[in-house]
Amino acid sequence: MAKAKSVYACTECGATSPKWQGQCPGCGQWNTLVETVAEAAPSANRYAGLALAGVGGLQHLAEIKPREEARQPTGIEEFDRVLGGGLVAGGVVLIGGDPGIGKSTLLLQALSRLAAGGQNVLYVSGEESGEQVALRARRLQLPVEGLQLLAEINLEKIVATLTRLRPAVAVIDSIQTLWSDALQSAPGSVAQVRECSAQLTRYAKQSGTCVILVGHVTKDGALAGPRVLEHIVDTVLYFEGDTHSSFRLVRAFKNRYGAVNELGVFAMTDKGLRGVSNPSALFLSQHAQEVSGSCVLVTQEGTRPLLVEVQALVDAAHSPSPRRLTVGLEAMRLAMLLAVLHRHAGIACFDQDVFVNAVGGVRIQEPAADLAVLLAIVSSLRNRPLPPKMVAFGEVGLAGEIRPAPRGQERLKEAAKLGFTHALVPKANAPKQALKGIEVIALERVEQAVETLRSL
Repeated sequence: MAKAKSVYACTECGATSPKWQGQCPGCGQWNTLVETVAEAAPSANRYAGLALAGVGGLQHLAEIKPREEARQPTGIEEFDRVLGGGLVAGGVVLIGGDPGIGKSTLLLQALSRLAAGGQNVLYVSGEESGEQVALRARRLQLPVEGLQLLAEINLEKIVATLTRLRPAVAVIDSIQTLWSDALQSAPGSVAQVRECSAQLTRYAKQSGTCVILVGHVTKDGALAGPRVLEHIVDTVLYFEGDTHSSFRLVRAFKNRYGAVNELGVFAMTDKGLRGVSNPSALFLSQHAQEVSGSCVLVTQEGTRPLLVEVQALVDAAHSPSPRRLTVGLEAMRLAMLLAVLHRHAGIACFDQDVFVNAVGGVRIQEPAADLAVLLAIVSSLRNRPLPPKMVAFGEVGLAGEIRPAPRGQERLKEAAKLGFTHALVPKANAPKQALKGIEVIALERVEQAVETLRSL
């Protein structure tokens, strides 16, 4: 029997090579080529009549009249927030996260609410049997009378069922378990994931069914399979959070129908995932007494301002190379901030270990956290607590200036609503009229911020 011919496919871009190489010839990434079975090119008539837009031919952009996409709320407020208001007909959503973090639980809750509202929905389970899904639904006490289930991994059978039922929403759990008759490789391979996702996307655009794909993640936290999977879908959502904690964060990294970087906050209970209406309370620690090295940051996640406690610990280094460690913040930015603090404020940490942590497992990616991080470091170094009920935000430049942050007024209003009385902000973010209940201190430079701490 002839040995099957193999090629090496890139897990990032899907490019192939006849032999293994350290660097992908397509995208230039290193160590991304994996061995897979060579596949014959699909026939041309396989994609006949599967235009994604639904209307072929040349059109003038000025003559096209866009319409507002109708939203279908799932009944889970935090999930709808991340989606941009709800599901869109014909949209394709890709949701990924670590095993056991709650992807299947959240989608089963959403489908059960849609089915209870009279919607025609379908849950396709490729990882669990029907009995296992039913046991989960019974444990969560979900109404599942109108929810249809299909335990299948063959793509052609799934598409045939979708074509016959024409559901409004279909969940595929998960895309890595599907396989197509047109390919010989195993489920989960680069070719199978790419082909199955492309076929389901074409079906969604043609039929108007909203398709939700569940994706596995690698050990680095990225979605498994070729990177083209993220490009062809309309929305990409990631589950974040520690599986040992009861809190989960759902973040939108791509959304063609709404804002990106929206954040949904959930708490895992015995009845499933429950939305948290006031997430700022999760990220603020309750100290019995004032402690040094703690500063409250007002960060912006999409359209929602969040108050997060930033903690810093500065301790004498016991090695020639002091450590710089961050959790939930950018590690490279910490070294830059320490250099700015030394150069412009005269505070040196070259012989100190510096640890910075964002409480609650949240990941802060915006530069507006710079000022709060610097204040927490100064507080820990001097072993002097910051004033209670004080918040801060602002970007710090290499010249020592404090740059403004977007949506400064919304951040200040959120801090005042939660009872904070003082705010250190960039001068450009200072309100023209005084806000009730909070004193705003405008800052222009880093050394001015350090001097302000001494007077408070």
